[in-house]
Amino acid sequence: MTNPNNVDAGRLGILLNELRLPAIKLLWADFAEQADREGWPAARFLSAIAEHELAERDRRRIERHLSEARLPPGKTLDSFDFDAVPMISKAQIMAMTAGWQKAPTS
Repeated sequence: MTNPNNVDAGRLGILLNELRLPAIKLLWADFAEQADREGWPAARFLSAIAEHELAERDRRRIERHLSEARLPPGKTLDSFDFDAVPMISKAQIMAMTAGWQKAPTS
């Protein structure tokens, strides 16, 4: 006899592929096990895996944009030569980007 949990897990993998949710596909089993152990409500489990999916999408988006920008490694606003382009106001650019987080350095 086939274990219903194995059938559900296999079907879930296919569904997550179709829905294009790769982070959830990778993480759901571990989170489900933890949720079962700790007695999480369904909403907490769903929220946790959805947060990870969104974080992974943001990470991939930033990675894609950096790759498409073809900036030299280490290029930052701090290293930009504003004197070379006088029509760009350093004060205005710094004010616009004041709340931005700096990219983590490796």
